[in-house]
Amino acid sequence: VQLVESGGGSVQAGGSLRLSCVVSGYTINSDIYCMGWFRQAPGKEREGVGSLDSDGGTVRADSVMGRATISQDSAKNTLYLQLNSLKPEDTAVYYCASGFLGGATSAPDRYKYWGQGTQVTVS
Repeated sequence: VQLVESGGGSVQAGGSLRLSCVVSGYTINSDIYCMGWFRQAPGKEREGVGSLDSDGGTVRADSVMGRATISQDSAKNTLYLQLNSLKPEDTAVYYCASGFLGGATSAPDRYKYWGQGTQVTVS
């Protein structure tokens, strides 16, 4: 399974970005799944941003509640993270993850596969 994130960049506070995670080696919606978005700022631990499961349920961290939307496109086998009203504290490398092992969807150690990350810088 390979995950490739894109869509990061430098934006001004208040702006928006849509991050993409293209999945290969696994077909989203082929079975029960949960995929997550995480972020890691310099000097900080990786934290969960949100997740999407095969029932369509989404979980989002308090820090992005009301500003983040997670969705997927089966035809493109891609997971998305839409972030609005960006704040400087959203600056981080954003990662998508799959291969959920069960347990807390916000826990990085509950996922087997990771992308390389995409940098988001908000100023």
